[in-house]
Amino acid sequence: MSTVPDQIFNTAIAAVDLARTITLKYFRQNIGIENKLDSSPVTVADQETEAAIKALILKNHPSHGFFGEESGDQTSTESWRWIVDPIDGTKAFATGSPTFGTLISLIHNDKPVLGIIDHAALGERWIGRVGEATTFNGEVCETSQIRTLQDASINCTTIDMFDPAGFQLFNQLSSACRYRTFGGDCYSYGLLASGHAHLVCEADLKPYDFMALVPVIEGAGGIITDWEGQPLTPDSGDKVLASANASLHQLAIKYLHSQ
Repeated sequence: MSTVPDQIFNTAIAAVDLARTITLKYFRQNIGIENKLDSSPVTVADQETEAAIKALILKNHPSHGFFGEESGDQTSTESWRWIVDPIDGTKAFATGSPTFGTLISLIHNDKPVLGIIDHAALGERWIGRVGEATTFNGEVCETSQIRTLQDASINCTTIDMFDPAGFQLFNQLSSACRYRTFGGDCYSYGLLASGHAHLVCEADLKPYDFMALVPVIEGAGGIITDWEGQPLTPDSGDKVLASANASLHQLAIKYLHSQ
C-alpha cells in the first residue's frame, strides 16, 4: 500500500481529536485508579476514551476490525484493523504527569500503515503515514544521526517492565550508552522521532503499546523491531527496541539478541 486513503486518515484524526477532549476533561481531577484482572491500572478516563474512539471508528468503517486495550480484540474478515491504547501511561495520567498519550494505529493486511502518538496535555502530536514522512505538529521531523552507543541516550519507562534476564540484557546495553533515562511511556518514542532521544528499549508490552509507534519511527528515519531484530506485528512478543538509525540499531541488537 502506497498511502492510507484520505477518508480513513480523516477518521483517525477525528478519533484522536475526540480522545483529547475526554482525557483532558479528567486529567488532574483525582478520579482514582483501579486494577484490572492482570493487575494493570485503569481509570474511567481510559474506558470512556476508548469507547468513544471505538464508536467513531466503527460508525465510519463498520467492517473494520478493532482491538483496544480496554475492550479487547473484535474479529473482522476485513483487511483493515485498528489497534488503540486510549491512555498509554495510565500511571502517569493518574499521578498528574503530562507525558501520557493516546496511541492509534491502523493495520492493513497485518502491516502497520498509520500511527498516531498524541499527547493531549502537552499539545503535541506525531503522525506516521505509510509513504509519507513523519510529522510533529504538522512539520516533518527526523531522527538523530548519532551512530555510536557511547554518544547515545537510552530510555525505558521503568525497570519494573523487565524480568531478571531481560534487565540483565538492558543493563548491559544501557551501560554501553552515554546515559540512560526513565519514564515517558510513549512520549519517549515521539522524542526519538524528533531527534532528541536515540534509543528506547522496553519489555512487557502489548500490540496496543507498540503498533502505532512503527509508522512514526520508520517515517522519521528510525528503526523499531523486537529484540531479535524482527519487524513488529500484532503477533510479536513483548520486547521492543527503537533506534534513531540502522547503524545504532545494529549495535544495540548485539546486546539484546538471545544467543
